[in-house]
Amino acid sequence: MNRFSNPSLPQEAEVLYLDGDFQVETPGDFVRCAVTGQPISLEELKYWSVSRQEAYFDAHVALKRYQECGEQP
Repeated sequence: MNRFSNPSLPQEAEVLYLDGDFQVETPGDFVRCAVTGQPISLEELKYWSVSRQEAYFDAHVALKRYQECGEQP
């Protein structure tokens, strides 16, 4: 076993963001917020963009991102 394959360390998941749901493509414990870089556990993941395939930490961060992109939520 090498230092990169420690099963006890949290792993970042790869996720496909769908309308009202998401699909885990590569198993893991968390995804990263596209704006802040904060880890978001999959159990707590509630905000994402289907069109940009991005996750957001909370509603305030999601709204900020939508406004930056000139979109309406």
